[in-house]
Amino acid sequence: RSFGKVSVGYIPDGKTIGLSKLARLVDFYARRLQVQERMTAQICNIIMEKLNAKGVIVVCSGEHLCMKMRGVEKQDSTTTTIETAGVFSDSSTLRDDFFHALSH
Repeated sequence: RSFGKVSVGYIPDGKTIGLSKLARLVDFYARRLQVQERMTAQICNIIMEKLNAKGVIVVCSGEHLCMKMRGVEKQDSTTTTIETAGVFSDSSTLRDDFFHALSH
């Protein structure tokens, strides 16, 4: 079990999607039993595929109970995974802009 936050950015190429649909999409993948890395990639890939976007970036940060309660018992540990596609993979400037927007 984990708790966390997902941030999504995309550059449309004609098609756009409502914010509530993005939230539903994230919930759809987050409710599955799977690893965070795969979930991050699946969210990125489906947005890229369905919207035919110019680029997509997805950042997932989670606190995992397996780290907090069992084994190493690191109470303040957070795992962050990042997946990019399209222009976000090619442009460090776009990635930097996205991360700058997240820090505010």
